[in-house]
Amino acid sequence: MESSRKFFPAIVVLLLLVVVATEVAQAQTRECETESKKFDGVCMSSDNCASVCQAEGFPGGGECQGFRRRCMCKQPC
Repeated sequence: MESSRKFFPAIVVLLLLVVVATEVAQAQTRECETESKKFDGVCMSSDNCASVCQAEGFPGGGECQGFRRRCMCKQPC
């Protein structure tokens, strides 16, 4: 019982470090967006948009965005 109390703060600190390291790694990977050149019409399905974007060579796929519902393709910056 006493030994588990000694290790509890160390375990908490270790978990916090893992969470912070994960968040920093995610923050460093930025995505750039470009409007699709081949998608025609109003974008209503992000799945269709992603398929068109992948066919255009965007590895991040795509999604419908904005008031005008445009297909925006994603790629790492």
